[in-house]
Amino acid sequence: MNVSFVKQIKNLEREVLLKSVELDDDGDDFQFELDDFDTNDEIIAVAPRCVRCNTCVGECPVNAIEPANIFRMAKITDKCVKCEICVQSCPVSAIKLISNEVIYNSEDEREVIEYNLANVSCPHRVVRMNSISIDYSVDNNWDDCANLCPTNAFTLEFKEFFDDLNMDVGIELIEDELYPYVNEKMCIGCGACREISLNSFAIELDRYLGPIRHSRFIDINYDSCVNCFLCEENCPTGAIELIDGEVVLDNDKCIRCVECTNHCPVGALERVEMK
Repeated sequence: MNVSFVKQIKNLEREVLLKSVELDDDGDDFQFELDDFDTNDEIIAVAPRCVRCNTCVGECPVNAIEPANIFRMAKITDKCVKCEICVQSCPVSAIKLISNEVIYNSEDEREVIEYNLANVSCPHRVVRMNSISIDYSVDNNWDDCANLCPTNAFTLEFKEFFDDLNMDVGIELIEDELYPYVNEKMCIGCGACREISLNSFAIELDRYLGPIRHSRFIDINYDSCVNCFLCEENCPTGAIELIDGEVVLDNDKCIRCVECTNHCPVGALERVEMK
């Protein structure tokens, strides 16, 4: 996805003026001035294809994701530190990393601010189903499980289907009633069916989540560091310490987020792409 659009400066000026009035400013002496700028930030967003598996919720190291349910998708909150672990962990790639570039050039005759949004490729973790089983003796919302399965591995079948497979489900099946079935060759182990089940004992899933694949690292300029401790105080995982006046980074704990780099007042910390 690559999207570009512009916003008229006069519209932005009007919005800022309205805000100034809200702040008890009469606006009579209001003057709008904007210097040239070119900024680039990251956005992490959940796409409509979210299957409500809540894998992202369990893997987020800073509890920045509101869990999904049958009626709504997962939601990235303001607590997000842009570590991108949720992007890597989503079994169906429903969480997107987006580059958001905003440009203003005062010499542009159009008098606009330009916005450019583009998908950023990100490495993905391995998500694999080891085994899955259904307890047919319990009641459950099997329709929801089938509707949200991203690979159609979870289906509802009649008694005849199980008879043809010579499959013993542990209960006596009734004609003309639908029963859940999981095609293990198609199941990817996302866990959506288990997560949205009203009966927590209805589905048992054993799956494998591979290691996080870091594509960035934190570069430390020791000469610029002023020992202010802001990186240590703001690191969400305790990966940074100042020991004997020197920044010590634990790469095993570091999630490659932007908290230390954003809080460093002298730019001694930088998140760098691996080549």
